[in-house]
Formats: sequence, structure tokens, C-alpha cells
Amino acid sequence: MIRTALCELLNIDHPIVQGGMAWTSTAELVAAVSAGGGLGILGGGNAPPDYVRTHVREIKARTDKPFGVNIPVFSSYVDDIVQICIEEKTPVVTTGAGSPGPWMARLKEGGVKVMPVVASVALAKRLERMGADILVAEGTESGGHIGDVATLPLIPQIVDAVRVPVVAAGGIADGRGLAAVLALGAVGVQMGTRFICSEECVAHANYKQKIVNASDRATITTGHSLGHPVRAIRNPMTRKFKAMEREGISEEQLIELGTGKLRLAVQEGDMTWGSIMAGQISGLIEDVLPAAEIIRRTVVEAEEILSRRLPSLVVAS
Repeated sequence: MIRTALCELLNIDHPIVQGGMAWTSTAELVAAVSAGGGLGILGGGNAPPDYVRTHVREIKARTDKPFGVNIPVFSSYVDDIVQICIEEKTPVVTTGAGSPGPWMARLKEGGVKVMPVVASVALAKRLERMGADILVAEGTESGGHIGDVATLPLIPQIVDAVRVPVVAAGGIADGRGLAAVLALGAVGVQMGTRFICSEECVAHANYKQKIVNASDRATITTGHSLGHPVRAIRNPMTRKFKAMEREGISEEQLIELGTGKLRLAVQEGDMTWGSIMAGQISGLIEDVLPAAEIIRRTVVEAEEILSRRLPSLVVAS
């Protein structure tokens, strides 16, 4: 069985983290991933404090395994969510869309392990100095909010630049991806899009089917003019957003168009005007499985690659 420093640090069986996706990774999915031996992450998004506390308590009612909460630093409720995580003794907090520096010491003093998502070497180094326990290095292949460096070059550069363990994210959906990033020096993977297509995920069936039907070039990025690019599956909404950006439409109008569109896709199944956030790996996903089975298959495939396929490629001199 593959065990890495990530397993020891987080007290999990397998080095697999489920991405904290707003409106998508709710208590049902988080508990299933954690019970399956990975680390489930509640997607805080811009949800109000009561929503987060309710889901945290529901997770604890469903499983006694470790789990985490994702807090985007742009959230209007970030201070309140940090306090809830401390009060509820949440084992891990992941952060995204910026630096969690202002809240890092508070979380660590509260006994919470901090695992920020980073998209550059510079941010990785800065957050290590601030006390991050683990870093999630996320390549541009990911769904949702992204950076601009691909996973393959990003992971080894961050691994070389810091001493804390690094988890790889972006473009990973199976055991081949896990084996690859372990070879690059990572201690595990974070998968988001793959877990959308799990039975426990509450995302609308239309959303899951859109990913299952996706091709290798199904996604597009928008929002570059706002400084916060987002990757989603192409549809009329992304085409309109892209056209408005080309026309130089105001930031306020672009934000108005994008607001609430992820929720529209996830909860109502609107594949026309909803934002179907998903990674480039969508083209590799062909089914909807229980979360525990996704974890099992990923680990078994990675073990087979690492123990059988790779040694056979090494020729003695």
C-alpha cells in the first residue's frame, strides 16, 4: 500500500485529497471520501457561516475520519469561517484564491493544520515561511479558479523550493496521475473533477453527464481580464463571457454575468447558462462511481505502475 508523509501528517490511509469545490463538495461527498481513506474537503466557497457549521457537524455525524474545510480568501465570511473551524476542531483547512497569511497563526494556534493551494513558486515559499503545514501545488489544468503554470513543470519546481510536503493538483483523475506526481516529488494528489463524478456528490446529474461526455478540448478559460481566470466546460454562457471580454465590457457587467452561475449548474442542472467548472481531465472521465471505489482504483493502479511497470523500464548498465 502506498503510504507517504501526507498519510502520516493527516492520519489518512491513502495520499488522496478531494478538492474543496463550492456547492459541490458537501457533507455527503466529504464524509464518503474520508470514510474511503482519503481526505474529504468541504467547499466553503462564499457560503455563510451557518452553512459551513451545519455541514461540518453533518460530516462529523457521518464519519469519525479526518476531513477539511476549504476557505477562499475572497469569501465575505472568512473571519467567521476560520473561527468555526477552530471551534469545531476541524483537522485541516485548505485555502485558495490568495494568501491565508492573516489567518495562518490563528488557525495553527487553534490546532488546525493549514494546507494552502498555490499556483507559483513565489507564493509557495512565502506561505512556507508563514507556517503552512502542507502545500497544494495546482496546475492550470484544474477546473474553477486557476493559475497559469501547468502541473508537470509546477510540481518539481515547488518541491525543490520548499521543505514542507507538496500535494499535486490539476489534470489528475486516476492512478497514472498519482504515480506520475509521486515521481515528481509530491506526497499525494488532490482531485476535484473526478470526485464530481461520484455517486455521493450532490451535483446535478446533468453536470456529471456533461463531464462524462466531455472531450479533451471541452474546457475553456474565461475571466482573464478580471485577473481571476476560471476553467469550465464550453457552453453558451462561456461563449457570451468570452465575447464580452473581447468587447471590453466593464468589470461590473462581467461580474454580474458570472455571479451565481456555478450554483445554477450544480444545483439546477442548467447546462446552458450555468458555469460547468471542470478540469481538462474531464475527457478522461467516463463513469460515475462511489467515492470509495474511485480511491481504491486510483491506489491500485498507482501501486501496479510503481511496483511492476516502472521497474521493467530500468535497464542495468
